[in-house]
This record gives sequence, C-alpha cells and structure tokens, in this order.
Amino acid sequence: MSSNAALEIRRKSAVARGAAGKSVYVARAENAELWDVEGKRYIDMTVGIGVNNTGHRHPKVIAAVEAQLRDFTHTCFHVGPFEGYVRLCERLNAMVDTGAENRTLLVTTGAEAVENAVKIARAATGRYGVISFGGGFHGRTSMGMALTGKVAPYKRGFGPGPAGIFHAPFPNGYHGVSVDEALRGLDNVLHADIAPEEVAALLIEPVQGEGGFNVTPPEFLQALRKLADDHGIVLILDEVQAGMARTGRMLAVEHSGIKPDLVTMAKGLGGGFPIAAVTGRADIMDEPSGGGLGGTYAGNPLAVAAANAVLDVIADEGLMARASAIGATIRARLEKIAATNAGAGIGNIRGLGAMIAMELVSDRDSHAPDAGLATRIVAEAEKRGLLLLTCGTRYNVVRMLPPLTMPDAILSEALDILDQSVTAAVGSA
Repeated sequence: MSSNAALEIRRKSAVARGAAGKSVYVARAENAELWDVEGKRYIDMTVGIGVNNTGHRHPKVIAAVEAQLRDFTHTCFHVGPFEGYVRLCERLNAMVDTGAENRTLLVTTGAEAVENAVKIARAATGRYGVISFGGGFHGRTSMGMALTGKVAPYKRGFGPGPAGIFHAPFPNGYHGVSVDEALRGLDNVLHADIAPEEVAALLIEPVQGEGGFNVTPPEFLQALRKLADDHGIVLILDEVQAGMARTGRMLAVEHSGIKPDLVTMAKGLGGGFPIAAVTGRADIMDEPSGGGLGGTYAGNPLAVAAANAVLDVIADEGLMARASAIGATIRARLEKIAATNAGAGIGNIRGLGAMIAMELVSDRDSHAPDAGLATRIVAEAEKRGLLLLTCGTRYNVVRMLPPLTMPDAILSEALDILDQSVTAAVGSA
C-alpha cells in the first residue's frame, strides 16, 4: 500500500509545481467522509471546493452515470446531440429567473462558462469592455485570470491578460468599503477608464468564493441591475461556487431579488463530474452564430446524466432547506467559539446558507489579517481528521463547504474538531 509521504515524493517528481495541493491522498469517499491511502478517515468540509454539494458518490448520481455508461460515453453534441443535454438545458432555463425566455449552453468548467458568457455578451452588444470586481475569482485561464481580482496565486508571474478588462471596488463593509463607496469607485471606472457605451458586461459573484466568502450586498446588486439597464450592459452573475442550493436557494442571486441577464454555473451542478453551464436571456444567448459556441467535450453525456440526477436529488431531498439548517448550525458554533479566549482571533463570521467562513485577525479593532492563524487552524484540523480550506485576498479566511447531505452527527463531530483546532492553533503560535 502506498503512503501519503511516498505519493508526495512521486508527485514532486511528476506533477507540475503549480498544481500543488494537500498531501492527503484519497483512496475512497462516501457522502461527507473520505479515507486516505493509509486508511485514515477525514470529514470533508471542502467537497472538492464546493463540487459535491450532494456528497461524495450520491447513489442516485452514480446510478444515473452507470446507466449512461451502458448507452454511450461521448458523441460531441455538435455531431451527435442527445436528449439528456436538451433536458438539462430545459431544466436550467426553468430554474434561472431572468424575467424572460432563456437558453442554455453546456460546457465543461467554470472558467469555460465565464469565458463563454463574456463572448456571448460581446456578441450581443457589439462592445468589448468587461468590468469585474476586486476579490472576485473567475478562473485560471487567461481571460479568467484577467477577470479575477486576487493576485496570488492566480495572477502573479503570468504576465498581462487580454485587453478590455477593468476592475471596480467590491463593497466590503467589514474592511470599510461601503456600498456607496464601491458605487463611486465603479462610477470612476466609467469616467476614467471606459465609457458605459463600450461596456459589454458587468461580472460579479453574489458570494465571493476565493475572495473570502464575502456576500455581495443586495442593494449593490440592485444598483448594478439599474446601471446595466440604463446603459444596455449585460449583467452576468458568476454562480460557479455559490449555486446549486449551496446558500439555501438554488442560486445565491435569489437572495437579492434581482434578475440577471446571464448566469454561469458549474461545481455543484455535476455532483463530482465536470460540467458547467451558461444560462440566460434567449435574445442575448442566441446572438452568436451556429458553431460559435461549444466544444468537443462540452456537455459530456456522463456529466449531463450526473447533473440531471443532481437536480433531482436537490429537489427530492430538500437540500435548499438543509443548506440553511447546516449553515445556521455552523454559524452558531463559530459564534460560540468566537466568544472564548481561544476564539479572540475570529474577527468576522459570514456567508449564506452552507457557505460559511470566519476571517482571522490579529486585532479585532483594526481587523489586521492573521494568515498564519488561518493556516494553523487548517493544519490542526487536518491532523484531527477534518479537511478545511483557506481563502481571502489576504489568505486569512477559513471557509466551510460541507456537503448538503451531511448527517447531523458528522456535522457535530466536525464542529467539535474545529473547536479543538482553533484552541490548538492559538496555543501553537
């Protein structure tokens, strides 16, 4: 049997350094738990960075993929279209509320969905500019990197990205950036960098993922909706991490009451299989000509079968309500930890539904980031059998992305380990 250490040595000799990650090598997984190659059990509060919202190997997802395996595994939709693809598009069209008739494009990754959304917006408007926001994350491709508002590790050392990308401030009340200040910053971009009539799209996450689980204030999204309407700009909501019931709604934008023009989805949509989508207003989505969108593996039959099963599971098992319940439990425990001496470094607790994070600071008054404490908490949790991730532009946020199918007993165990890990991390400083 291979060990984690032996596999880590092999990885360093075989895998590009930029693809580095944790040194826990997985042998098997089930729902909220996984086991490494040495047989150690972990509770997974990362789920592949928000992918397995329905848990590892959900029986209905596995059954759907197995059934599809017996029929065919690949055709390329451009060459051999199939009913499952059409059905999934119909369901996503009905799910996304743009206030109009919708169309959907299936692709493979979140970055690919974002790039296609930008292509579609440019085709529909005849304009070139795209404005995204500080702290946002939109992928690791050249376009995704340019749209992303976080330097390391996504942008540093990779040179200039494509032209036509502009960044505006994100409203972050905890760090002193109000909605009004962020809107003034956006207005400055529209007067100093690019004219509104040259902007094809505004792109924003309703809850920032890599940026630190910062929730976009509803009034800011409402202001963006008005700005887009006033100037004929396409409003794109990136729901790659926040979508698929994660926040207690199918899409996080539903908390704001606005209607987007285009929505990008991925991660939780496939239940562990690679699939992504762009869904939006038909009059915008249908602007690119035939053959202008798609790809060889876009809408792979196995991933499509998985996605259709994921939508069934979310509905049948009430996972939106479950996300809200899980999130409330996590938030209550974090607030309890924050009230202790060991939890004095927890400066802010935030998120929606089961997309919850705590920001670690060295001083609650100044909000000075403490990336070291965040790193130690994650390391201590891993020793005790709990997998967590950090995020944030200052690397000082610990995020929790439990599967929405996580049993209460395992959730309680995970939070006990987290409590112990915070105490140990503070003590090891």
